[in-house]
Amino acid sequence: MPTPDRLAPPFVVPEPVETAEARLSDGVAITVRRFGNPDGPRLLFSHGNGLAVDMYYPLWGQFLDDSDVVVFDLRNHGQNPAGDIATHNVPQFARDMDAIVDEIGRRFGPKPTIGIYHSISCLAACLSAARGANYAGLFLLDPPVCKPGKTYREFDAGTERGARMTRRRQVRYESLEQFVEVLGISPTYRRVQAGVAELVASATLRADETDGGYVLRCPREYEAQIMDFITAFAVLVDFGKLQCPVKVLSADPTLPFSYLPSFNLGVMMDCDYDFIPEASHMLVFERPDVCGERILEFAAACGAVPAAG
Repeated sequence: MPTPDRLAPPFVVPEPVETAEARLSDGVAITVRRFGNPDGPRLLFSHGNGLAVDMYYPLWGQFLDDSDVVVFDLRNHGQNPAGDIATHNVPQFARDMDAIVDEIGRRFGPKPTIGIYHSISCLAACLSAARGANYAGLFLLDPPVCKPGKTYREFDAGTERGARMTRRRQVRYESLEQFVEVLGISPTYRRVQAGVAELVASATLRADETDGGYVLRCPREYEAQIMDFITAFAVLVDFGKLQCPVKVLSADPTLPFSYLPSFNLGVMMDCDYDFIPEASHMLVFERPDVCGERILEFAAACGAVPAAG
């Protein structure tokens, strides 16, 4: 799939074709944005813990010419305001998922949908009550999933370390440039492509109108709280019980990790599994081209887009 000129850095997320509000069970409103070709096949994107879906523009921007691209931030992330931390948890994210997919169908019209998720949004989609029945397929980018035993202990140790690191994150930045400099020395972002750090800054920080500077859109305490409990939910996923085709594209399981460990899910679980060599948990921002090609292949296999050639 050729890379459009718009996906060369510096990245500029375009204005949406349409915006809607999904009202969730507890009254929280989630902003849903539609891009691309409304007459094309629907691809639905969301993001990882503490991140924002605009960070993923190098991925979802590849599909704007031919696809009906819909994106949303999880509650308390991105373009959604930070609300009650008591409802910032995996079960609530899972409940939110089904409500958001249903609302997209009502507002933009019913259509077969491929859900394309990374990290925590993968877990939420797999654990939702619908169990994938509201999708034509689920494409999961390095889902935080493991099984009991040695892998569980490794995963638990990794998440504990990650939560401690998250709680030590800097809260305020004098400028977006300062944040970009911090990312430049972060092991988590050392493999990302040019222009991604600037995109991360614009997507995950907001201007502090009261005290000046910039602060995290998803506060560090919220991000760490997910990591505190993610291990308990990571063992609950059963791909065999999902009611739609599932493809897992993972980080390299042999690579030392700086955020979360990745496992060879093809050995551990019954799923269509592959990984990108030398890619970390941030594979979307390291190899968006490969991710895009695999998504297109999977969507064609599900009948959601025409097969290449």
